[in-house]
Amino acid sequence: MSTILDQLSAVGVVPVIAVDDVPQAEMLADALVAGGLPVAEITFRTSAGAAAIKALAPRGDLLLGAGTVTTVEQVEAAVEAGAKYIVSPGTSKAVVERAQQLGVMALPGAVTATEIQAAMELGITTVKFFPAGTSGGVAAIKALHAPFANIKFVPTGGVSLENLADYLSLPYVAAVGGSWMVKPELLREGDKGKLTQLAHDAVAKAAEIRAAGA
Repeated sequence: MSTILDQLSAVGVVPVIAVDDVPQAEMLADALVAGGLPVAEITFRTSAGAAAIKALAPRGDLLLGAGTVTTVEQVEAAVEAGAKYIVSPGTSKAVVERAQQLGVMALPGAVTATEIQAAMELGITTVKFFPAGTSGGVAAIKALHAPFANIKFVPTGGVSLENLADYLSLPYVAAVGGSWMVKPELLREGDKGKLTQLAHDAVAKAAEIRAAGA
């Protein structure tokens, strides 16, 4: 579990992806890896999520997570497909416990003190702060860190290249999730070159921010 978190933290940015089909996912995976971003959270927002994870799992050069996982059945489908970690928009005891039973890391969503405590009772030490932009953003994370000093956050939703430093400069932010480097229009157009450049820019910016705070 800690190895997955270490890998996410090392990269700093996690692309949150909704794909229409497997070929689109394969093209995007090539672009991410070429851009130096070997992580992908493929969401279950589309029916292609599980199939995309299954198609990409054998590559070995991409840390694959399943996002928008809200049911036990989706946990099982994601793990069977090859997902190494599970991300949920909220904290579900059933989802977290099933992920733990199957030996994969769960990253549940939590934006209030009550939700964080519920996650902690399930053994969670890192939560997805979603939707970050409309839940108080950096100010809220700073406030929540005070009573929950041992919890780390992965803000997602409203994060962009422009405000990346606001989040990543906080030592208790493990990484951020976002979709700015996997824009839907570029996916539909199959613009691998632009997607590769966006991935490269995201990784470079994250490294620059982390180096400045070291």
